[in-house]
Amino acid sequence: MPKMKTHSGTKKRVKVTGSGKLRREQANKRHLLEYKSSRRTRRLSADADVSKADTKRVKRLLGKR
Repeated sequence: MPKMKTHSGTKKRVKVTGSGKLRREQANKRHLLEYKSSRRTRRLSADADVSKADTKRVKRLLGKR
């Protein structure tokens, strides 16, 4: 059976931490920032965890079990 390929789009968007958790960037910080409050854009700068419901699917796309 051939090797499983890593999903290119997912590997660009998700990082795996040392403990194996998945981290991702938050949406809504690319454009139209003038009307968003500073507080909101600061909050969106922080990385977020991939939701528990999606973790299994994302790990599979990354080739982690």
